[in-house]
Amino acid sequence: MSGEEEENAAELKIGDEFLKAKCLMNCEVARILDHKYDQLQQMSADPTNQISQVFEKSMQYVKRFSNYKNTDAVRQAREVLSRYKLAEFELCVLGNLCPDTVEEAIAIVPSIKSKGRKLEDDAIEKMLHDLSLIKKFE
Repeated sequence: MSGEEEENAAELKIGDEFLKAKCLMNCEVARILDHKYDQLQQMSADPTNQISQVFEKSMQYVKRFSNYKNTDAVRQAREVLSRYKLAEFELCVLGNLCPDTVEEAIAIVPSIKSKGRKLEDDAIEKMLHDLSLIKKFE
């Protein structure tokens, strides 16, 4: 992104580095931190390996705001969102916030209705419905 262009997430102008980056939903970060926590616990016989307060608070945060708890639900949510050719940023925002209506989804991620790759309201509604089914049956 050139220095003259202003970043604007609503138009998906967020910088090339960020557009190409792999983003993670809170539920995916929670799984990673859980795994790391288990590793740290196994090494806890060594008193110098204490779990930092920042690590613990981060783990509490992502667990609290995770919409999908089990591994299959996380995978299914990512698959559903990936079908709609969303940018990683859009995918994670929608996966983290799980809007209930098309209007909420567009308000949260306006770029899904922007020029060039505009999703129809029916497609957005189907996507949200599929996500709600995953949450309901996990």
